[in-house]
Amino acid sequence: MSAFQVRGVIPPILTPFTQSGDLDERAHKFNVEKWNGVGLAGYLVLGSNGEAPYLSEQEKVRLIGLTAEYAAGGRMILAGTGLESTRETIRLTNLAAGAGAHAALVITPAFFGSQMSNDALISHFRAVADASLIPVLLYNVPAYTRLSIPVDVVGELSSHANIAGMKDSSGEIERIGAIRAVVPDSFQYIIGSAAAWYPGLLRGVRAGILALSNFAGAACAQMQKLVDEGKKDESAKLHEKIVPVNAAVTSTYGVAGLKYASSLLGYQSGYVRSPLRELSDGARHDVKRILAQSGFIE
Repeated sequence: MSAFQVRGVIPPILTPFTQSGDLDERAHKFNVEKWNGVGLAGYLVLGSNGEAPYLSEQEKVRLIGLTAEYAAGGRMILAGTGLESTRETIRLTNLAAGAGAHAALVITPAFFGSQMSNDALISHFRAVADASLIPVLLYNVPAYTRLSIPVDVVGELSSHANIAGMKDSSGEIERIGAIRAVVPDSFQYIIGSAAAWYPGLLRGVRAGILALSNFAGAACAQMQKLVDEGKKDESAKLHEKIVPVNAAVTSTYGVAGLKYASSLLGYQSGYVRSPLRELSDGARHDVKRILAQSGFIE
């Protein structure tokens, strides 16, 4: 098993675009330097919330390199490199390694979802891990792929020396115990939803890649600290505080909502890339109201 280990909170970082749709490198630098001042474990470049499907290969590699350049020392750099074909996934994964990524997050191929049998998934991930220059993390996000990696497939893949763990964004708390029962202790189970962060911490999970931490990283990190210190009442209250905010900037309003909320907290989020749409005035009002009610803004 790979020596890869991470503990703490990692944001799947936003990708700022100008109004004309170009990558805004100045804004990206500003954001990474601002995140450097928060107690984060690292950064995930090219995640779902980074609008990765809308980026060219050149833009992807450029973003990884810039993030590695601007990140504070000791921050883990993860890169989302999963594409639909095994061949192209391997290519992007090794380009990411060359640009400075420490590990690759590989989403399940899903365009031909009905053909993604257990054998197909195992073959795909093993081939990527065999060829990858950096450790591989499985990425389970059924909300987007309409495909969830079965527990027994995770168990089978966990024996591969270069598959270090998985990010599970299913939000299914019962999967934590089921997966941990079939993988070695060194296999890293990473929570992929802020709504599941608190219950995950109570079950021994020690890392989260959380969209909310783009602008509320301090609160997400504080929750882990409170759980570690056995302060159940305080951690439960913090969980209750962040759940409605997380829902607003993920399932309700998506990337546009996350970018708008981040801008209210001082980040240079930029615009979404078409065909995504900016928030309506009513949606902006709603996001602002939820942030204010939860104490993130006045």
